[in-house]
Amino acid sequence: MLTAGVDLAADPAGTAVASIEWSATGATVRLVAVPADDQAIVELAGQVRKIGIDCPLGWPDAFVAFVGAHRGGGVPIPDGVDARQWRRRLAWRHTDEVARRMTGLVPLSVSADRIGHTAMRCAALQTRLAQAGCGVDRSGAGAVVEVYPAASLKVWGLPWRGYKTARNQAALGVVVDHLEQAAPWLDLGGHEELCRHSDHALDAVVAALTARAAVRDQVCRPDERELPAARTEGWIAIPTGALAALLG
Repeated sequence: MLTAGVDLAADPAGTAVASIEWSATGATVRLVAVPADDQAIVELAGQVRKIGIDCPLGWPDAFVAFVGAHRGGGVPIPDGVDARQWRRRLAWRHTDEVARRMTGLVPLSVSADRIGHTAMRCAALQTRLAQAGCGVDRSGAGAVVEVYPAASLKVWGLPWRGYKTARNQAALGVVVDHLEQAAPWLDLGGHEELCRHSDHALDAVVAALTARAAVRDQVCRPDERELPAARTEGWIAIPTGALAALLG
């Protein structure tokens, strides 16, 4: 079985993809590539059981309604609601708040941060994936699942911050060291060097590992009350089991 991961950026140059082949006793990284365009991602999705994408799959429902109301002439101003709390509901999705409660991490706001550029690309990518026959359900029930590599690393007890950008390559190498120690069954093969030099490559591998957790139902899922929002806003699959539990 194969799973894949995508560290998505607004442009192909900063985008990485990875795939992992799984057996009962181990896992082998079969692909790590940077850069990656939409066509490469669509082709990879057609070869795997599940693909994890590190990018919000949607915008907060409240934000979408807010923009529509503003375009129509004016936004409703809620009574008795703290202004900061009101803006928070526009900036972060329900799944972002769940991630905050579960991990202590604060995801970037898709409606009020630069990640919105990447989400625009991701919206078009979801259409391409659907047109290619890849099941897209933003709640994670289909072939695509939203992932958050920093949260996955933290849940698995691995270093999860301070390894981004070229100036932090030493820290990036430490993350790879810890991953290899925690998962001796994971063979990075000829892709280890790239993972030590590109945080995009490493995040793509972590995204593929998280996709495996989703296949094994070892991630948080939206309950019946949360499902409608998850299907429009997206839902971050945060691992609920140990890294070693990905085998089997």
